[in-house]
Amino acid sequence: MFKFSAKALLCALSLGVAGLGQAAESAPIVIKFSHVVAEHTPKGQGALLFKQLAEERLGDKVRVEVYPNSSLFGDGKEIEALLLGDVQLIAPSLAKFEHYTKQIQIFDLPFLFDDMAAVDRFQKSPAGQSLLTSMKDKNITGLAYWHNGLKQLSANKPLREPKDARGLKFRVQASAVLEEQFKAVRANPRKMSFAEVYQGLQTGVVNGAENPYSNIYSQKMHEVQKYITESNHGLLDYMVIANSTFWDGLPEDVRNELKQIMAEVTVEVNRQADALNEGDKQRILAAGNTEIITLSAEQRAQWRNAMQPVWKKFEGEIGAELIKAAQDANQ
Repeated sequence: MFKFSAKALLCALSLGVAGLGQAAESAPIVIKFSHVVAEHTPKGQGALLFKQLAEERLGDKVRVEVYPNSSLFGDGKEIEALLLGDVQLIAPSLAKFEHYTKQIQIFDLPFLFDDMAAVDRFQKSPAGQSLLTSMKDKNITGLAYWHNGLKQLSANKPLREPKDARGLKFRVQASAVLEEQFKAVRANPRKMSFAEVYQGLQTGVVNGAENPYSNIYSQKMHEVQKYITESNHGLLDYMVIANSTFWDGLPEDVRNELKQIMAEVTVEVNRQADALNEGDKQRILAAGNTEIITLSAEQRAQWRNAMQPVWKKFEGEIGAELIKAAQDANQ
């Protein structure tokens, strides 16, 4: 009786292990995509489109879970979470990568790009594409650049000339370049996570900020900022990144399909970004709380000249050739 039971037990265990193996083989690959902005922003829409296409084309092979608005990890924790494997995809702003490669600081240099067309040309160039793979040794694989748009200055006093910013406290991302940008006009930069900006502006912890219109509108910053100066002084774009160990470990067919989907989503995100920003600008104007200031050519030149020394300060870290390649994209 004992021998029979033992044999039956071993058989049952074998079947159980085999069943678990089959279940594991058929279980979908879970891809957690975490980000810190609202769903109707360019990045929010891109994450949802990536989920839709991945699940449509790969069926039961993958399941994409999107976590917007810092609902899973906030600004300061998302890259750490990616490196720990707690999420598989994130899309931080380009300002977040200075601790992983100094070259990406190029995207924070003020008044470097004339317009978004120049940004596109640089990001698609060999120099721009090389930055996507510049952090592989840190277990970070760059997959794409996603646009949000050019940044505008906001404050509770009109900012027409650089001297108007003196003494004001501006929220900045954790970026040495952005800190120096505001110091160049004798303002006081304050590092603050994106989720805290509205409250910071509302309570006066900071007096101003820099954001594309879509971020200003989606986070209701225009409700607590009386003026927006259309400066177009800097870029707020994102790099979609994956944990390299996770990405390289995907089955080749799945990885190749996800690459294709990411390329398609990137085209759509970047196509929509300009329209979303322009639409949100009009919504801000319609709300009637905020005056949008248009700079004259002379005023814009004053801002550019005041911030230009920042380029020289970071040239050694970024590389003069890379800066020249970015400038060439303006032509």
